[in-house]
Amino acid sequence: MKTLRKILEIDEEKCDGCGQCVPGCAEGALKVIDGKARIVEDRLCDGLGACIGECPQGALHIIEREADEFDEEAVQAYLEDVAKAAEQAPAAGCGCPSAQVQVLAPFSASRAALSPTSTAGEIPSELTHWPIQIRLIPPHAPFLKNADLLILADCSAVAFPMVHQKLLKGKVVMMGCPKFDDASDYTERFKAIFEQAEINSVTVVFMEVPCCSALPAIVRKGMDKAGKKIPYLEMVVGRKGEMIS
Repeated sequence: MKTLRKILEIDEEKCDGCGQCVPGCAEGALKVIDGKARIVEDRLCDGLGACIGECPQGALHIIEREADEFDEEAVQAYLEDVAKAAEQAPAAGCGCPSAQVQVLAPFSASRAALSPTSTAGEIPSELTHWPIQIRLIPPHAPFLKNADLLILADCSAVAFPMVHQKLLKGKVVMMGCPKFDDASDYTERFKAIFEQAEINSVTVVFMEVPCCSALPAIVRKGMDKAGKKIPYLEMVVGRKGEMIS
């Protein structure tokens, strides 16, 4: 039933799709779709505006308009569906190898030297597990147990040339894009991981561009929802590949 009430309005001209507002909405009413923040359903938005302060572009405002009434039961059902999807996603599909959990033997320098395809001075891989995409890693994956997590925004892994030597050694890596992937799914997945895996530490690496800055907020929200206090570090990579902070 529609009624005149307060509800969020998003200025699409100002919105750059950074996604920082998404984890700020406890009801899961916001989602980045086609590069812009959108309200998933009017009935999921409580109109209180908790997300407004998260927008660096000032694109969010509370207005009065006719909309479906806020529905707490619908919010709960929606959040439960998101959480279930986060846990079931890796098992879905037709057995694609990209979703099969594997622990990999370390690719040492000696192995690299013996490889017929290796070249002099080749840098050995520090990757110890598969998959690496955030949305494909189940919270119960064995390599997560007591792990030091390295959470990379996709672009930072390409921009920073010393990922394996400086960041990855001894860590379990998870990669994703906070702009194009589902932030609500990410939040619930991290919540489940922090609840189940007894994580030792978390390092989040992201680009200086606005769309990347949602990633640390998503990780922190997952940690908060899990009720955990885990040693945490953020690192920012510049567009030319330099480590800014």
